[in-house]
Amino acid sequence: MFQGLHQWLATALPEGRHLPHEVWHRRHRAVLRVAAAQAGGLGVLALLLGRSPLIALLLALAVAYPLVFTALPGAGRGLRSAAATASLLAASVVLVYLLEGLTEAHFHFFVMVGLAALYQNWVPFGMALVVVLAHHGVVGTLLPHAVFGHGSAQHSPWTWTLVHGAFVLAASLAHLAAWRLNEQQGLRDPLTGLANRTLLLETTARMLAQRSGPTSVLFLDLDDFKDVNDSRGHAAGDELLTTVSERLVGCVRSVDQVARLGGDEFAVVVAGSAQTAAEVGERLLGALVDPVVVDGRPVHVRVSIGVADSTTAGDRSADTLLRNADLAMYLAKSSGKNRVVVYAEGMELAAQSKAELITDLDSAVAAGQLAVHYQPTVELAEGATTGYEALLRWQHPTRGLVPPLEFIPLAEESGAIVEIGRWVLTEATAQAARWSRGAGRPIDIAVNLSARQLIDDDVVATVRGTLAASGLPAAQLTLEVTESVLIEDVEAVVDSLRALRGLGVRIAIDDFGTGYSSLSYLRRLPADVVKIDRSFVQDLGSGGRSTTLVASIIELARSLDLEVVAEGVETEEQHAVLGRLACSHAQGYLFGRPRPAAAQAFPAQVEVAPAHPGPLLAVVP
Repeated sequence: MFQGLHQWLATALPEGRHLPHEVWHRRHRAVLRVAAAQAGGLGVLALLLGRSPLIALLLALAVAYPLVFTALPGAGRGLRSAAATASLLAASVVLVYLLEGLTEAHFHFFVMVGLAALYQNWVPFGMALVVVLAHHGVVGTLLPHAVFGHGSAQHSPWTWTLVHGAFVLAASLAHLAAWRLNEQQGLRDPLTGLANRTLLLETTARMLAQRSGPTSVLFLDLDDFKDVNDSRGHAAGDELLTTVSERLVGCVRSVDQVARLGGDEFAVVVAGSAQTAAEVGERLLGALVDPVVVDGRPVHVRVSIGVADSTTAGDRSADTLLRNADLAMYLAKSSGKNRVVVYAEGMELAAQSKAELITDLDSAVAAGQLAVHYQPTVELAEGATTGYEALLRWQHPTRGLVPPLEFIPLAEESGAIVEIGRWVLTEATAQAARWSRGAGRPIDIAVNLSARQLIDDDVVATVRGTLAASGLPAAQLTLEVTESVLIEDVEAVVDSLRALRGLGVRIAIDDFGTGYSSLSYLRRLPADVVKIDRSFVQDLGSGGRSTTLVASIIELARSLDLEVVAEGVETEEQHAVLGRLACSHAQGYLFGRPRPAAAQAFPAQVEVAPAHPGPLLAVVP
């Protein structure tokens, strides 16, 4: 029975050293303020009650003196909590002395017991029990009339001492349980029930202090979670977070701790090396492969995970460990998302450079640093340039030309892509309208549409307004989306594409064959064009499988009455194979590199000889 009670006390009433550092110090400062105020207040009270100034000073010093020990260098929590408690209890003794004969003065003692409960430590309560035993037991035996006000207590001082001691013990248990409940409420995420940042940092610090081996932290951020909130609402987002948290908990051991840091950010502290943590991270990725059903509709969840262990933390602090894992997570995002990246030296500089790029990108449009280049699209059968794809370029004032693969993901991550995409759409449609008027025939323009733009509530209105302002017929505009947008919410994507198509614009599926849609998805999408990814085109004619894959895509597109554009055509051999496979259109350096509008020899037509033995390329004004 006693062993069970001890276990319950150990669980429900932990020692104060387990309180988070920030919480403990906040409570300690409050106790010190009360103790100092009581010291001064009791000195004033002594003067008001007619005590001499010397006595008043000595009483105030008796209450304040224990506080000196809280300021000793190297004093731990135990010493500081004991010293503060001694000051509180000394104030109770002084108050009883000053208000001799006033029973209500004894209640101050129980108030001080409650205040000492802030420390969640047995030392202050042990001190309170000692004071009760000394006052009621020892002093009550020697001077019963001075301590007890009724006869029965004066004849049985130790019996009443035990009664008072039981009161103190009961009050101690009640206060500790109440503070423990309050602590749990303040250290848990209210939505998921997981640990919050404060508890995670405390757990991490304790593991770093107690373990000689490595301790690791995983920092997780759900990819594109904002899009779920924007398209489905915050209630759906909360449901998604709850389900994700349950899956995360199911992937870790009992000695590990999962926490929600806020928003769509989670963390896991692992008792092990970075390799062990990376294995945990791979399990977490696997647990999120199956879509989460929200409001009866599946949502595919991707997560970027950064890992850091104490061997690279330098000062072995919890804050440093979490920061390093956070830096690794951002590298995981910029490397393509939905992956695990382990922190290494130099990542801090890379993260700083990335943050600077994001800041610069916010003002790049207004500063005139962005430009649209155009790459021709050629109809292979006739050899005509039927249109152009608008491609964004960034000429940074100090870094020079920043590769699109470097800054486009940053624009999507920061949300700047919405404004930038709107600007590109305006520039490209206006340019296509000018070219069409100059050529006396329709010149098509293709503009890439990011996932963030696609789910934007104003995307349809933006496209409609841009077409109206430029005067470009809707049929001459093709909006290109990658297959990756399908993983967000297939039904929502289809609805948005249908709304855009309803304006009369065409829809192209870019980089087809490399994403998530598979051939079966193509039947569901309101698409007009399929663009074969350059990775397949590069291997054409080499005797590999690419020729078979490209032929299959072309045949499928033909059966669905879709136009096909082959990307990345750079050699005559690739062009010849595409001609034999009856591919309708192509893009690539063989036909023209992306260049500014002013550098295009336009109006122009690319004349291509029959596919055998190879193309003869000429730009005809």
